[in-house]
Amino acid sequence: MIYPPQSRPEREIFTVSRLNREVRSLLELSLPLIWLEGELSNLARPGSGHLYFSLKDEKAQVRCAMFRMRNMHLRFRPENGTHVLVRARVGLYEARGEYQLIIEHMEEAGDGALRRRFEELKARLAKEGLFDESAKRPLPVLPRQIGIITSPTGAAVRDILTVLRRRFPAIPIIVYPVPVQGIEAGREIAKMFAKAGARRECDVLIVARGGGSLEDLWAFNEEVVARAIRDSPIPVVSAVGHEIDFTIADFAADMRAPTPSAAAEVVSPDRIDWLERLSTRKAQLRRCMNSRLQQSSQRLHWLEKRLKHPGRRLTEIAQRLDEMEQRMRRAQRGHLRHLTARLDRARAHLARVAPIHRLQHLEAHRCELERRLHVATEHRRERAAQRLASAARALDSVSPLATLSRGYAVISREDDTVVRRNTDVRTGDRITARLHEGRLVCRVEETLAKNND
Repeated sequence: MIYPPQSRPEREIFTVSRLNREVRSLLELSLPLIWLEGELSNLARPGSGHLYFSLKDEKAQVRCAMFRMRNMHLRFRPENGTHVLVRARVGLYEARGEYQLIIEHMEEAGDGALRRRFEELKARLAKEGLFDESAKRPLPVLPRQIGIITSPTGAAVRDILTVLRRRFPAIPIIVYPVPVQGIEAGREIAKMFAKAGARRECDVLIVARGGGSLEDLWAFNEEVVARAIRDSPIPVVSAVGHEIDFTIADFAADMRAPTPSAAAEVVSPDRIDWLERLSTRKAQLRRCMNSRLQQSSQRLHWLEKRLKHPGRRLTEIAQRLDEMEQRMRRAQRGHLRHLTARLDRARAHLARVAPIHRLQHLEAHRCELERRLHVATEHRRERAAQRLASAARALDSVSPLATLSRGYAVISREDDTVVRRNTDVRTGDRITARLHEGRLVCRVEETLAKNND
């Protein structure tokens, strides 16, 4: 169709930048966060700390970028060829017009992630001491009963039963059925360990499973299983996988066997060896019994020779009793004489040292001293009475009281100071005159320098 020049529609012309910007918006808005799994290739680590790489599978690949703030939280070091699982946003690198994935999270996929989890759990439990050799318990030499924790339909239990029947069929066996693969397998195995430990039916436990991938064996790499093995009161032998397979249960168990058949050989004694040992012990016991019988027979013969008639033995005993009785009586008489002599000597010594004579002498001496004390006391009392009378007469001769009886008085001031001269008082002072009988309180009217008759 040919339009006239005035009716032609206007053209909307995009620039390359605008086109890339529009495509980028469409991609980011139409596709949410997605999860992808693939292999790393063309990995680059520039100085900025960002990661640039391709994520590929068998048929295609896509460019990816993981910025430094995101890859700081990685729990492993990405390398070319690593199989990873990523969460990413779809975007477009406008400068080159290439669409790319902006990675927000990355983790190892498949066996790589499981192997990392295995190593982390192994290191943590080893640090706790869960794998210490000092905690390992010895296995019983001859178990009374063997327990097997495994799948009842797997090849492992058949291999174990075959070996046990061949080596020592007399030992009874209990199979504790559990799932050995799946999400809940670990918890079921741990519960069965607790149940077997509580029942205490067996002397040793075998936890077993056939070979498989790391993912297939993962139930035996769970922490709950390792702790259940260490908490079991019964020794545990781990036989999980093939000889090249190692699980956390192997490190936690008291012993690791490379295969289930090897575990059966470890816990069971060899029947032929035990029969040979029993035959040897039987021969030794027979020789020992014959030797003991021969020794006992010889001793019996010797005792028969020494055996005497009971009547003769009784006669000898009666004679010995008579001799012992006579000796006892002689000893009693001698001892009695000895005691009598000691008693006589003690009486004589007591008579010599008896205190009665000393007491009589002391009593006489006491009476003499009492008499002498009485005479001396009377003499001293008389002399003291005489000295007292003489002193009283001398005191009366100089006593002021005698002077007072002749009509004199003792004059004193209010402060009890004796007045000896007229200058000791002043006119108007209050004085006291002590008489032979009583006192007079006076006031000084006048003081004279000389005595006036």
